[in-house]
Amino acid sequence: QVQLAESGGGSVQAGGSLTLSCAASGGTDSSATMGWFRQPPGKEREFVAAITRYYITNYAASAQGRFSISRDVIKKTVYLRMSSLKPDDTAVYYCAAAPRGGVAPTLVGSYDYWGQGTQVTVSS
Repeated sequence: QVQLAESGGGSVQAGGSLTLSCAASGGTDSSATMGWFRQPPGKEREFVAAITRYYITNYAASAQGRFSISRDVIKKTVYLRMSSLKPDDTAVYYCAAAPRGGVAPTLVGSYDYWGQGTQVTVSS
């Protein structure tokens, strides 16, 4: 069983930056694909970024060029560095883990474990 805990959310003005962290415990994430998703107010949960065990990254079009996902397997932590934030980035951000190999990293259903989420609010 893997527990995930996000941190680093907060309020920021448009154009600002935030770095989210996701710490894994109760298991290991070294073999898992790790993903970040977000859920804007009143909308479905959507893919943001993912990183595989081989450090292959995948980004949503909305995140490409502004967000960067990375992982530290020793610290069992995954990061999402976000820059040039826009009000449309306002959402609850969730970290997720997919221990099974060969999953489609952009799909919610590919992930077995989820964190509780952290709020990111971007004001104009």
